[in-house]
Amino acid sequence: MKIIKLLNKKILSILIIFTLFLSSNTNAEDEPVDIWDLEKKVEENNSNTISESIEGSEINIQIEDNSSENKINIIESNKLKDNKIDIVGLYDPEENGLKIDMWSDSNGDEIKLILNKLNKMNLSDDAKEILEIVLLTNTYFPKINITEEEFINYKINFLIKNDDKNLIKLYLIKNLNNIYNSSLIKFYINSYLQNADLENACNIFNEVNFYDDDYINKFKIYCLINEEKREQAQLLFDLDNESGFTDEFYENKFNFLMKYVEQPSEEISDKNILNFHLSHRTIPDFSYQPKNNTPDFIWKYLSSSNLLENIDSIDLEDTEKISLIEKATHEKNYSEKELFELYKRFQFNINQLLNVKDSYKLLKNYEGRALLYQRLILTEDEIQILDLSYKLKESFIKDNIENAFNSELKRVLSKVTQEQVPSNFSSFYNENLVYQPLKKNNTKINNKIIHQSKLLKYFEEKDDIEKVENDLNKLLKSIKKNKDYAVSIKDMILLESLISDGVVISKKYKTMFNFDQSNIPTDIQLLLTNNEIGMVLLRIIEIIGEDDLENLDSDTLYFITSILNKLNLDSIRNKLLLKVLPLKI
Repeated sequence: MKIIKLLNKKILSILIIFTLFLSSNTNAEDEPVDIWDLEKKVEENNSNTISESIEGSEINIQIEDNSSENKINIIESNKLKDNKIDIVGLYDPEENGLKIDMWSDSNGDEIKLILNKLNKMNLSDDAKEILEIVLLTNTYFPKINITEEEFINYKINFLIKNDDKNLIKLYLIKNLNNIYNSSLIKFYINSYLQNADLENACNIFNEVNFYDDDYINKFKIYCLINEEKREQAQLLFDLDNESGFTDEFYENKFNFLMKYVEQPSEEISDKNILNFHLSHRTIPDFSYQPKNNTPDFIWKYLSSSNLLENIDSIDLEDTEKISLIEKATHEKNYSEKELFELYKRFQFNINQLLNVKDSYKLLKNYEGRALLYQRLILTEDEIQILDLSYKLKESFIKDNIENAFNSELKRVLSKVTQEQVPSNFSSFYNENLVYQPLKKNNTKINNKIIHQSKLLKYFEEKDDIEKVENDLNKLLKSIKKNKDYAVSIKDMILLESLISDGVVISKKYKTMFNFDQSNIPTDIQLLLTNNEIGMVLLRIIEIIGEDDLENLDSDTLYFITSILNKLNLDSIRNKLLLKVLPLKI
């Protein structure tokens, strides 16, 4: 009975709101709406869904907003936690030759152990590319010693750590009914808002409406107000209040934005990025002075919204403020250009500038850095440039703000020719003057070497097997005539990959090679035997670690490709081969 009474109370509230909808609709009398028809369906492209829990059940209210009518349907469903999720991911297993049950035989304790280890590593792009495939492929959940929520959270944490907004959005859209999406949605909308991009933050609600989080509800209400959809915003706000949710700060901002009150509260809240943004938007002469413990998301918002204090107005006697700006530059919230413009404002006498090597040690740390920098930009002597820039960089490192002097250091060092760098500065010079090498994209075919021959095109274009066999045996015929040719491990990698795909080598050439010498590690061999495909790939990712594939030794590449051949993971293997085998120019 209690549930029925509560349900009736909710319906009464909805009837009142519904009446308001009708009163604002000029065609309402001609087109009555039956709100008790639970079977009505609202077209997905024109509907917004609002959910509210009532002691063990959930009411979904769907609003269809057309120019001619507003329809409200009430649908009762189970709690969010009762929704059964079988598969969560992004990629079809067949895209990369994987299997939907690739985790079924794996122990959750071992999965968690290796994933936690990978999470602490600064993985190379090559390793992350494979990890993305492993984690975001649609598969059944492992069942032993790991919960559904734990496993999904590894996927979500990967997406958050890599901060690829397009990938996150695609994942959210592909997994609309995932009850664990709230943390990912919150990260997504906060990430855009802290960069002062409200439009992209709000756009996700056009695609995703399934979540269970008060903060996200508040964010969506604000987005509706911002889009001039005030009736829908009011409905959502009322439902939140009826469910017992209260937030005095947010309610005040809501009332002002809805134009119910003329004066908003002057309170500034930095509890979260939404509160801070609302403070900024609703307070006419908004001003905020960040402190040493100000959260990073506030710094980012201030920087993106051009709310940081102008360098020209900084008091040079304010030690705390200048130290704060140095730290903010280290964290990339102020630009290096702004910091060094600040350094230029300091006044030093001629003796300090001439005796800089001793003078800077007698000053406060930030003043010493300003003196070093001023002397640095005044000199043309290459040795002195190296010496002063080295001392300046060491000063930044000592105060744990070394990232505040990166791009400017490269600019300064670019004035020094490599021939003029003495041995005692060579490491410093080479480490900090980092030129990005030209990317080698073009592959040069060399038919005198097996792993650089035209056979490589097979892994890119998937030529006919018969054609590849003919090309291979012709190549081996010419190679055999060369008595000085030494078969390399990379040659073996290519040949064994071709054989794995069904290419047959003529018997008269097989004696040239000693196949299957890849020496796969014992623990991985055991995982292969147990058909633990997911765990095998995690071990490969761990082995690649922070290295680019091109930097792995040939023996390691050999057993990795042998593993991929055994698992018939041609797509992953081909990408690897085309990175490490060709001669690129």
